[in-house]
Amino acid sequence: MAEQKKEEKKPNKPEQQKGGGKDAGKKAEKSGPVVKSDRKPRLKTKYKDEVLPALVKKFGFENVNEAPRLNKIVINMRLGDIKDNTKSMNLAVEELRIISGQKAVLTKAKRSLSNWKIREGMSIGAKVTLRGDRMYDFYDKLVSIALPRVRDFKGVPSKSFDGRGNYSLGIKEQLIFPEITYDQVEKVRGFDICITTTARTDEHAKELLRLMGMPFKN
Repeated sequence: MAEQKKEEKKPNKPEQQKGGGKDAGKKAEKSGPVVKSDRKPRLKTKYKDEVLPALVKKFGFENVNEAPRLNKIVINMRLGDIKDNTKSMNLAVEELRIISGQKAVLTKAKRSLSNWKIREGMSIGAKVTLRGDRMYDFYDKLVSIALPRVRDFKGVPSKSFDGRGNYSLGIKEQLIFPEITYDQVEKVRGFDICITTTARTDEHAKELLRLMGMPFKN
């Protein structure tokens, strides 16, 4: 009887003690292995290997960290003409997402304008802010593919800097981007692109963008 009581006191090991049991196996099957991509944007590599040394040499920077680099790219699409049309608004926002590779956020009116039938808080546009790899990918696509597809293209204005090393560019139609199909476009629509750099002067910023492929007018 004593031996039987001792056996009864031994705690039973739960079935799921090893490896989390059946549920853990199911979760692993659903989640799948985590795959990390080692792909680096082509333009990011070019900046490090070619552009950065060229900037240091031309402007005589004592430290490579003084050399200008891309900080962010902001794409802003005005949608005030379809502010009352939810379907058209969603289509335009989706086009911006496809072009940029990132979800766009709606911009709201900061104040009411009776003449334009705009109320405070109403959605009047969409915006995307790109940083990191997505920023480099978009810039590469812009200068290598999209801009050359502009009809009678002769280069972009070289004086559209703000005095603090930032450059603004207007795009008249979204059709110059290869992801957009003409048959699926509800309305030809343009947007503004603001390229923010860490440059302290417009001269440094212009040389940075030029070395990274921006086709400025001669």
